[in-house]
Amino acid sequence: MSSSAPPRELADGKLLIDEPADGVVRLTISNPAKRNALDHPILDAISATLAELGQPSAGARCIVVTGAHGMFSAGYDIGEIPTEGFEERAEKLVAHPFTEAIDALEAFAYPTVAMLPGHTIGGGLELALACDLRVSLDVVKLGMPPAKLGLVYSHTGLRRFIDAIGVPRTRELFLLGKYIDAPTALSWGLVNRLAPAERLEALTLEIAAEIAGNAPLAQKGNKRVIAELLRAESQLTAETESELIELRQASFASQDIREGMRAFAEKRPARWRGE
Repeated sequence: MSSSAPPRELADGKLLIDEPADGVVRLTISNPAKRNALDHPILDAISATLAELGQPSAGARCIVVTGAHGMFSAGYDIGEIPTEGFEERAEKLVAHPFTEAIDALEAFAYPTVAMLPGHTIGGGLELALACDLRVSLDVVKLGMPPAKLGLVYSHTGLRRFIDAIGVPRTRELFLLGKYIDAPTALSWGLVNRLAPAERLEALTLEIAAEIAGNAPLAQKGNKRVIAELLRAESQLTAETESELIELRQASFASQDIREGMRAFAEKRPARWRGE
């Protein structure tokens, strides 16, 4: 792939891939009708593309993940799942293609960078957090809305936030369910750099190009060591993990999540029933 070549379209045009610098491959989410929400085709394309780029012959030494149309992503696309069969369909989207895309990002041997050109919400924020570094527009909002939707978040996702920003800030992010601004995200360590709109892409590509130009064995080795150290600190017993998965599945089956989705769409306070 040449840096001068036009982007290649995947997932019916909702994921674009190009090479903006030597050794740097950029994946751009482009689903403007749904605020770059992550659906099956996008998530499957991310996983498949990262598998291709992970081959030694691909020459990719840094992956940049970003969004088009002035936004990163509003998260996984569960807003239009019909009430009938909601539990099964929502769980299939969130627990399978989304998890596979996150795992593919974390498993990619070389460093990854998320560029956040706009609001980054829910599963979109977790997708960004699965990257090694994040460069954000200085006026974006970031947030995790499960508390407003009646959703129990995955224990693997919560672990990812705890590793990045610690327990107190993870509690604030998830239990309040409010958005935070970019300077707060920087102070928390949720993002690494901020930039104004006119510098965001250039700064991100400067960082990505520097990463791609570093010693490949060191990059792969250091990324692997960090990942294994974090993994060793977060081991759960099989019984506990099963209990946490059941909590999450129960939230998908609840009346509250249906009410939360309706209230969110109608921009009104939810009337929770606790069931």
